[in-house]
Amino acid sequence: MTGDAARIRVLLVDDQDLIRSGLRRILRRKDGFEVIGECSDGDEVVEAVADLRPDVVVMDLRMKRVSGMTATRRLAATVGPPPVLVLTTFRDEELLSDALRAGAAGFVLKDSPAEELIRAVRIVAEGEAVLDPAITARVLDTYRAAPGPATGNPSLDRLTSREAAVLGLIGRGMSNDEIAAELVISVVTVKSHVGNIFHKLGVRDRAAAVVYAFDHGVVSPRAR
Repeated sequence: MTGDAARIRVLLVDDQDLIRSGLRRILRRKDGFEVIGECSDGDEVVEAVADLRPDVVVMDLRMKRVSGMTATRRLAATVGPPPVLVLTTFRDEELLSDALRAGAAGFVLKDSPAEELIRAVRIVAEGEAVLDPAITARVLDTYRAAPGPATGNPSLDRLTSREAAVLGLIGRGMSNDEIAAELVISVVTVKSHVGNIFHKLGVRDRAAAVVYAFDHGVVSPRAR
C-alpha cells in the first residue's frame, strides 16, 4: 500500500493513555493506517470527527464522562458518520448491546491479538461488520427484549433461499469475501444479496442484520 490517500484514517477514543499508545503501535503507517487523532473521552468524539473526518473510529465503551455507547449514538445522529469499531471486554455485555443498536459496526476484544484488531479495522472501513457470533449470542441472550426467537416473521418470508443463506452467514460473522467462498459465488453477487437483505428486512447496516439474525432464529443463540 502506497501513498497517504490509500491509508485508513483512524480516530482513537479511550480514556487510558496506555491503551491509546498501544493502539498507535498496532495501527502503523507501514501497514496502511494513519492515526489522525485521539480523544480521551466520549464527549470529544463528535467534534473530533467533524474536524478530522476519519475513516474509522476505534471506541472504548467505558469512559469517565461519556460512554462509548452514548458517543456512538451521538455520532450516528450526524450526517455521514464513519463506522465505529468498539473495544470491549466480556464484562461489557449491556453496553455492547446498546452500542450495536446505537449503530456500531462491530467490536473487538481488548485482549485480542494485534492481527485481529488490524483485520477488524480494515473490514469496518470497507463497510462491513465485525461481530464475533459467540459474544453476540451471549449479549443478545442476556439483554434482548424478546425472550426467544420470533417465528413466522413476514420480513424473513420475503427473502429468497439464497438471501436467507447469506443472512445466516452474516449472522455467523463472515465477511463478503468469506461468504463468496462459502457459497462459491462472486463478491459482487454477495454484495447484491446483502443490499437486498437490508432493504427487505428494513435494517440499516450489517451489524443490525447480525442482531436481526440472532433475534429471529436465523442463527442459534447457542451457536459457536
